[in-house]
Amino acid sequence: MGSLLSLGGRKVSSLLCLEYFPFPCHHWLSHSGSGHKCLHICCLLCDTTCCKKWDLLGFEPATLQLLTTSWWLIANAIPDLPQCFQLTVLAWTPCVYLWLVSPLYLFYLKRNSKGYIMMSVLNRVKTIFGLILWLVCWTDLFASFHEMQQGHVRPPVYFVTPLILGMTMLLATFLIQFERLRGVQSSGVLFIFWVLSVLCAIVPFRSKIIYAGREEGVSDKLRFTTFYAYFSVTVAELILSCFNEKPPLFSNVATDPNPCPESTAGFLSKLTFWWFTSMAIKGYRSPLESKDLWSLNKQDTSELVVPNLLGEWEGEKVKAQRYSQAMYSKPAVESNHVGTSPEEVEVLLAGGKGVRQPSFLRALLKAFGPYFLIGSAFKLLQDLITFINPQLLRMLIEFTKETGMPSWWGFSLAFMMFGCAVLQTLILHQHFQYCFVTGMRLRSAIIGAIYRKSLVITNEAKRSSTVGEVVNLMSVDAQRFMDLTTFLNMLWSAPLQIILALYFLWQTLGPSVLAGVAVMVLLIPFNAVIAMKTKAYQVEQMQHKDMRIKLMNEILNGIKVLKLYAWEVSFREKVLQVRQKELAVLRKAAYLGSLSIMAWTSAPFLVALTTFAVYVSVDENNVLDAEKAFVSLSLFNILRFPLNMLPQVITSLVQVGVLFPSLLVDALDESLMQRAVFLMRALNFIVNGKFSWAKKDRPALHNINAMVPQGSLLAVVGHVGCGKSSLVSALLGEMENLEGEISVRGSVAYVPQQAWIQNATLRDNILFGKPYVEQKYRCVLNACALTPDLDVLPGGDQTEIGEKGINLSGGQRQRVSLARALYSEADIYLLDDPLSAVDAHVAKHIFDNVIGPEGALRGKTRILVTHGISFLPQVDNILVLVEGTVSEMGSYQDLLKQNGAFAEFLRNYSLEDIIEDDDNPKAMSVRRRRCSERRHGELVQEKKKVQVEKLIQAETAETGRVKFSVYWDYAKAVGPLLSLFICFLYAGQSAAAIGANIWLSQWTNDADDSARQENVHMRVGVYAALGISQGTMVMFSSFTLALGKIQAARKLHQGLLDNKFHTPQAFFDTTPIGRIINRFSKDIYVIDEALPSTVLMFLGTVFASLATMIVIISSTPIFSVVVGPLALIYFFVQRFYVATSRQLKRLESVSRSPIYSHFSETITGTSVIRAYGRNGDFVLMSDMKVDENQKSYYPGIVSNRWLGVRIEFIGNCVVLFAGLFAVLGKEKLSPGLVGLSVSYALQVTMSLNWMVRMTSDLESNIVAVERVKEYSETPSEVQAPWEVENKKPPNEWPPEGNVEFADYSVRYREGLELVLRNISLKVKGGEKIGIVGRTGAGKSSMTLCLFRLLEAASGEIIIDGVKIAEIGLHDLRSKLTIIPQEPVLFSGTLRMNLDPFEKYSDDDIWNVLKLSHLHKFVSNQPAKLDLECSEGGENLSVGQRQLVCLARALLRKSRILILDEATAAIDLETDDLIQSTIRTQFEDCTVFTIAHRLNTIMDYTRVLVLDKGQIAEFDTPTNLIAQKGIFYGMVKDAGLA
Repeated sequence: MGSLLSLGGRKVSSLLCLEYFPFPCHHWLSHSGSGHKCLHICCLLCDTTCCKKWDLLGFEPATLQLLTTSWWLIANAIPDLPQCFQLTVLAWTPCVYLWLVSPLYLFYLKRNSKGYIMMSVLNRVKTIFGLILWLVCWTDLFASFHEMQQGHVRPPVYFVTPLILGMTMLLATFLIQFERLRGVQSSGVLFIFWVLSVLCAIVPFRSKIIYAGREEGVSDKLRFTTFYAYFSVTVAELILSCFNEKPPLFSNVATDPNPCPESTAGFLSKLTFWWFTSMAIKGYRSPLESKDLWSLNKQDTSELVVPNLLGEWEGEKVKAQRYSQAMYSKPAVESNHVGTSPEEVEVLLAGGKGVRQPSFLRALLKAFGPYFLIGSAFKLLQDLITFINPQLLRMLIEFTKETGMPSWWGFSLAFMMFGCAVLQTLILHQHFQYCFVTGMRLRSAIIGAIYRKSLVITNEAKRSSTVGEVVNLMSVDAQRFMDLTTFLNMLWSAPLQIILALYFLWQTLGPSVLAGVAVMVLLIPFNAVIAMKTKAYQVEQMQHKDMRIKLMNEILNGIKVLKLYAWEVSFREKVLQVRQKELAVLRKAAYLGSLSIMAWTSAPFLVALTTFAVYVSVDENNVLDAEKAFVSLSLFNILRFPLNMLPQVITSLVQVGVLFPSLLVDALDESLMQRAVFLMRALNFIVNGKFSWAKKDRPALHNINAMVPQGSLLAVVGHVGCGKSSLVSALLGEMENLEGEISVRGSVAYVPQQAWIQNATLRDNILFGKPYVEQKYRCVLNACALTPDLDVLPGGDQTEIGEKGINLSGGQRQRVSLARALYSEADIYLLDDPLSAVDAHVAKHIFDNVIGPEGALRGKTRILVTHGISFLPQVDNILVLVEGTVSEMGSYQDLLKQNGAFAEFLRNYSLEDIIEDDDNPKAMSVRRRRCSERRHGELVQEKKKVQVEKLIQAETAETGRVKFSVYWDYAKAVGPLLSLFICFLYAGQSAAAIGANIWLSQWTNDADDSARQENVHMRVGVYAALGISQGTMVMFSSFTLALGKIQAARKLHQGLLDNKFHTPQAFFDTTPIGRIINRFSKDIYVIDEALPSTVLMFLGTVFASLATMIVIISSTPIFSVVVGPLALIYFFVQRFYVATSRQLKRLESVSRSPIYSHFSETITGTSVIRAYGRNGDFVLMSDMKVDENQKSYYPGIVSNRWLGVRIEFIGNCVVLFAGLFAVLGKEKLSPGLVGLSVSYALQVTMSLNWMVRMTSDLESNIVAVERVKEYSETPSEVQAPWEVENKKPPNEWPPEGNVEFADYSVRYREGLELVLRNISLKVKGGEKIGIVGRTGAGKSSMTLCLFRLLEAASGEIIIDGVKIAEIGLHDLRSKLTIIPQEPVLFSGTLRMNLDPFEKYSDDDIWNVLKLSHLHKFVSNQPAKLDLECSEGGENLSVGQRQLVCLARALLRKSRILILDEATAAIDLETDDLIQSTIRTQFEDCTVFTIAHRLNTIMDYTRVLVLDKGQIAEFDTPTNLIAQKGIFYGMVKDAGLA
């Protein structure tokens, strides 16, 4: 259309007025012979004489065709197109489209069949109509032949057009049927064809009526009739193609309970995303729940997506190998060295570029490229359409200038702008849909790939990246990849848009554009530098963040220990130090960000300013009129986006390219997983085995020779850290096999030392994927002494076990783990010390019923690591390990005869008579009863209930709108005055922008003014001043926002952290750690980064939209009439969208955590999962969780598209009305004002869309503040400050260590039963008290009370005359010492683990290491005291960790020491050493010991027997044995009496 107004680059606007039309311009247009042919085809076909006389004028024929058309168009008040044009171009357009598209479409249908659709009424009608159209077209053709026979010759067009049309209709009919056979329910190709057909037929439809009216009657009745028949049937076809066919036979739509309506939606519905409306309405009426979500489309599920990617990746690796081999073989041939060693070749290769890495990016492109390309095609279309509107704007401004132009031309321009904008909207959102779906598939594929590989990853690889890092890779980095797909097309689209924009600008302003281009080119490096710096900061900040999360993870895992040791302050400081660094980086990044925002906002303005200034200064004749100014402005606005995005996309590509492949390739590297392959061959033996945990490490086991006959029971014994667990791991293939060979025959069941429990029901934990057999299951429960526990658990064996088995006691967890092994019926059982965690009598029961010669596993091969001497006589063989080698091996009797180290050891410890007294029914019944009274009887039940409630609470806490108080909380954190100031600055910058544009419109009105030359400098100056003030305000507003956001981030994090350190232990028992970590990672990340940028964009878009409305209303006041209805529609769409999208986001984040918790659960249990060979099932579980998450993510994407289409439609209406009112008020408006209001309207679409999006994002991001607030306000430890100033005990307190319980009762939480009831006892300083009792009797609770982890329900505890309830918690806890049941170490140096406050000298520390028997181990380490402990102390054995805890206690050396089952994981000899250390070092201290091994407390001053929370017996051991009460029964069971 633009070319109507400039013929051959010259201005012909005068041509368009009728008076000038016939002759005056022939001397402008030189005649050149080219193009004659094209014109004459048209003329010959039509046989019209319209062109003949023009030819004489010497016009270029192509121009001439245009002239005739435009003349017809604009000459008349009633416009019309020439018949020649109607019969050719209009008739052929739909046909050309269909014939061009068909081959591709047919190829696509052949490749993708969705099944077969039964013939329906709709289909029959469509087909019949298609045939009728063919008949109608050919009726015309035969009529022409008939006339020819009659001697009335018609021009060729009367033969050609009906022939082409008829064949096209046959093609369309064929497509209707072919689509049915290939399962297409609604055809886009045919829909577009029918739309084009109807649109092209409307012109002749109107012309024929006009002619008929003018000529009184119809000359050619037949063609008149056939045309209207053709028109009606085409319209009918169009209407029919809006409806859908039924789904294909046997499609999964029929079987799926809640299929996604997209698969059955029609073309129109897909185009406008109408199919999503049902969910938007449902979400508006009531908050969506996961049951409302649609199933995932088959092609988006992990089941299809992951194998696709992995397949491509395998292919890449094979290629890389081939390439490397080819390169490898070359040097060997060409080598003129004699005997080049392979190592040298490798070095040579590494030096060259020979070794080709498999490219992960290439694998991704192959897997997801083709689908993504469809999106790219849409993007190309959209880019081209974008440039039509500025041209239409130019014509509109032209139109307002010219007087006497017919107003229909103005209206049609307004409608054309509207049509273009609508088309652009639809195409753009299709592009986005394709990109986002690609991104979604990419994320599924990456998570799936990482998960599959993590199941087969080695310990060495595991060590190099913590669970946290891999989870980060899965969550944050996979997300980044996903975000990148949406912008990837900008790589080619941005340069294309820039080139097109510059071309049109050159057309408008000539060479002056170069000045503007220069400014842009200068801005690009500026933006790029900022982007690169920002990325560098981001990487640095990620490191700090990882560090902080890792630290928090450990702190939360060991929170109980921190509380017991009163170490919170030290760890709080550690976290705050990391946080401080993190915020420092954030601040730098924020300042950079505000510079880049300034550049982003000011770029179009600076470009416009320089271009206009140069344009008016270069030549006095250059006039800046409205047309030039506003068309250029709208082109500059188009330029803004690509210019900004290009550097960003390139840097994020670089970043993802740097970050991702290396991490992923590491995570996916096969060489890390060559193990676990040698399982399942021949007999069970190890010959000359040498094993280490990583290739680079020292061997942990060497010279191992062992053979285990089929069906025998082998016991493995030895000191702490001698390699017993390593031996089991070696048999499982979990270690690097450095030399020797190993063979394990048959399937394996493995019971690790620390039981691995899934977050599933108790029954699922035991079945572990095996089918449920009632009889077998009951036997297993009985054998593992689990039956009594079921009565205690609230849901029996359907009780859900929390993560890490949180609601089971240590013994219960171990027995569940054993039950799992027993149920699996494997050939070989590897039992890594399963008996240490259970009480002596339970251990005996399990040995007798499961492991021993009479147990359920008799006849199976069993390898049992144990510290229990009493079982050794009953085993077939014993293997003694000393410092990683086998010192002796043989049966119990053989070893005693050999008189080696083992015999010596046995003589010292053997309890004179290891007699079993099973005939005594009383003992049996006592034992049975003991099993049943498991630990925390009622407690577990209550705890479980609370946990369930808690889970539900966390989900329901946030539905509906976010309360205003939450926004206010954030504003308070930013600072209320600062918040106001920020808003003020935003208003200021919008005002400045409007000012600059109004000034520009005034300036363009100078065009007619004679004095314009004098004004130029003033005009340019004021324009510049307004623009620069806008830029400055933008910068200041983002600066202040940056300050505010850092302040808010610091305050909110500090509040959360302080509260968590003060929160009572009960909270951590009932809240999964993942949920707390989520607050510290995801939510704090949102508050740090996502929320501020959302606020920034939100304020920006709100003020931009307001500015647009103000400008349009001020230039055309009548526009205010439309604002009301449009605002109303806008409001409704926004409410629907926000309600639905907010809930979808919540569902998405709720379903996201199970992916990661399942993943970390898997990582911790890989050895178990591998041993049982359950990799496949776990992969399936992970895929299900990912798909479940994508189920809520997908509607989330679509909701954005749904919104976009609707909101942009409102924006397009704004464009339409701005245009219409400009046409209506043409007489009153200056061209400058028209340009101003319409160019503003063209921008409004974007800001309206973003405004809703930002409102929604703001709502969903502010939820982070809500969640952090929620956890910053959990009740602190019952009004107990860490220190009470006026009640500080003296430094040397407690001087003696007297402890008194006075009528003391305690419960775990409000509303629960009492755990201890009315305990009264006095302990003198220096006494040694042993505490025994059945599980759940309240032994541990009693020690927790001393530390006030549990607060008294009634009564009090007095230590040396001080009531402990009155002093500060730290004052109390720092004066007591505990060696807890579970040894907890933190990652950091060994020194830090012993002395976090750095109070003691190195000598002190070496001294306690000697006493705790770690001296040898530590002095052998190269790093000595700086030995790095890994996360949770994984690189030390459980026994060594326990010794570290002993060293801590020795270092603190307080008057009161509590041992909580502290020696369960230690062999007897070390245990003996520890006991003697405690006796000598803590001789004058008061010691409380909770004992599993009764022999450790037989020489204590007194023994306290607890039963159901009350004191049952309390006296010296000898007296208690004499009384023959509960204690006597226990001693007898342990074989000590």
